[in-house]
Amino acid sequence: MPAPISIIIPTLNAETELPGAIAALMEGLEAGLIRELIISDGGSSDGTMQIAEAAGAEWISGDPSRGGQLRRGAETARADWLLFLHADTQLAPGWTEAVSAHMAAGGAGYFWLRFRAVGIGAWQTARWANLRSRFFGLAYGDQGLLIRRTEYAAAGGYDDIPLMEDVAFARRLRLTPIGHIARTGAARYKKGGWYRRGASNLITLALYYAGVSPARLAARYRR
Repeated sequence: MPAPISIIIPTLNAETELPGAIAALMEGLEAGLIRELIISDGGSSDGTMQIAEAAGAEWISGDPSRGGQLRRGAETARADWLLFLHADTQLAPGWTEAVSAHMAAGGAGYFWLRFRAVGIGAWQTARWANLRSRFFGLAYGDQGLLIRRTEYAAAGGYDDIPLMEDVAFARRLRLTPIGHIARTGAARYKKGGWYRRGASNLITLALYYAGVSPARLAARYRR
C-alpha cells in the first residue's frame, strides 16, 4: 500500500529555510507516512531548486501566488492525504504519531504554532494564533494543514490568490487541532517588530473580511 501523505511546500527564494523544513520531515519518511514531497515554486532565483532536487522532491513551478502554488501542488499530489507546509515551518519531533492518530480519527487539522524565537513577543503572538485557531477556526498557513484529498476537493481547494488563501480556505472547513507543534520562522516579526507586525496582520484580516481584494492586501502586506 502506498504511503498516505503527499507533502506540499510553496517556495520563493527559500534556500535559507527549506533545508530545515525538509530535515524535520525525515521522521515521516522513516515511519512510512510520506509518499512524496512536492515543492511548488513561484520563480526562485536562488538555490531552492537544487535543495529540492537533492531531497528527491518533485519540482513544479508557475506564477508567484501562494494560493496558486498550493493549488498546483495539490493537483500534482497522488496520496490520500495532503499536508501543506510553509518553507520556514518545521514540524517538532514526534509529529508522526500525532499525525497518524489524527488521520485515524479523520477531519482536517492544523498544528499548534510556536516561533523559532524567544521572548514575550514570540510567546504572545503564538498564543493569540492558537486561540484564534481554536475558537474561530482560522489556522494560518504557517500552522500547516492536514486534509484528506476528498475533503480538500469537496471544499474547492485553495483559491489562486496572492494573500489570504489560508483564511479563505479555512472558512470553508471545520478544522481541529492535531495536537502537536509546528515551529515557524520569525524573520518578518523580528524585522517589523512583534507588536507592529501583529497589529498589521489583524488590520489585514479585518480589511479582507470587509471585502478588500487579496491583490490590494498583498500590495499593502509587501509594503
